[in-house]
Amino acid sequence: MSQKSILITGCSSGIGYDAAHTLHKRGWRVFATCRAEADCERLRAEGLESLRLDYQDEDSITAAVAEVLERTGGTLDALFNNGAYAIPGAVEDLSRDALRDIFETNLFGQIDLSNRLLPAMRAQGHGRIIHNSSVLGFVSTPFRGSYCATKFALEALTDAQRMEHRGTGIHFILIEPGPIPTDFRKNAAKQFEKWIDWQHAYRKDFYETVVRKRLYDTSGKPDMFELPVSAVTKKLIHALESPRPKPRYMVTTATYISNLMRRIFPTRMLDSILSKQ
Repeated sequence: MSQKSILITGCSSGIGYDAAHTLHKRGWRVFATCRAEADCERLRAEGLESLRLDYQDEDSITAAVAEVLERTGGTLDALFNNGAYAIPGAVEDLSRDALRDIFETNLFGQIDLSNRLLPAMRAQGHGRIIHNSSVLGFVSTPFRGSYCATKFALEALTDAQRMEHRGTGIHFILIEPGPIPTDFRKNAAKQFEKWIDWQHAYRKDFYETVVRKRLYDTSGKPDMFELPVSAVTKKLIHALESPRPKPRYMVTTATYISNLMRRIFPTRMLDSILSKQ
């Protein structure tokens, strides 16, 4: 049987990094992409095929797709859309430019990449497009509104894609992690400083005493119900290799609990609980 191939985004660290190396060891041909060429060089030194791909750079998406399909002879078995970031902040403090920026990465670029690979998957008669969503793709929380909005939208589009391609052999799958130890918080801090004018915000005191404290916490104390990145990779493997993959894969106890709460709790009760997070 010929070697199966996958393109994974956001491989410089965390979930993407673990997924790329684990699948490579399992015999997959992995195309591990990163936004920065320096990270690509590091991954190539580690034995992976790595290309630059930045969701906000359409030319880089075009070039990466062309390069991957040229190397494989026009085929690709799977895509794992993994890269994303958050802008911690109240919705009223998010500028139009901030919202554009986060949607470009967390949604528009991911759907663009998926759409560019669909013709190859349709021609070969099979494929799996897997989006890394979040527990915040179906439960929204305060001061995470922009990130939640991108993940809610990603889930909606993935549900539509799944139905639109029913019976084609192309599967659209969501992975929904909860707390996973990655560089997510560190990257969120950078976005916070870039986009949120917290010192002049109505909630300045809350930003100073709660939000910034969380963002710059160096205690190393894990979040409740936290699981390692390998927990996501385990679900990814099932999504890729099962003959009948699930439409959704939840990861961490927090995700299962949140899903249960949103189904059985009245909205006001759920609001009260989530407002304390």
